[in-house]
Amino acid sequence: MAYRGKTIANLKTGMTIKFLQTTGDTTGKLLEIEATYQPHSKEPVPHYHPNQDEDYEIISGEFTARIEGQLKVLKAGDKLHIPRNTIHSAWNNTDGITVMKWKVYPSMNTEYFLETVTGLAIDGKTNEQGMPDLLQNILLARKFADFFCVIRPPMLV
Repeated sequence: MAYRGKTIANLKTGMTIKFLQTTGDTTGKLLEIEATYQPHSKEPVPHYHPNQDEDYEIISGEFTARIEGQLKVLKAGDKLHIPRNTIHSAWNNTDGITVMKWKVYPSMNTEYFLETVTGLAIDGKTNEQGMPDLLQNILLARKFADFFCVIRPPMLV
């Protein structure tokens, strides 16, 4: 269970998350985390959030975002708003560490999703890119479909 100050690390994706404000702290209005990305972290699968918006603020380093197929490089001090239903992925594509604040609103069940996929990686139940196998992906897609949808494979699968 997420709580303010808790830190989780996914060594497969190169991302560490520190929970700054959780669903419980904000009565579901907001999840705020500090995310640290190791150099050359993995690009996640393109996805969108049908019922959530996201805001990024780069604290240090550089961050690459692919939004609707277009690449954007963000540097310290830059901010980015990603509205719901916008296909995107984001990662650190540099030789240095990137630290950012990341807000998701409403929070929904995002912290549980982040803890679940991190736990799968820690337990060795993902590939080297941090992706679970097909059956686990199907289960995750069903459980979290109200706020996290991948574009490959299509939801029908």
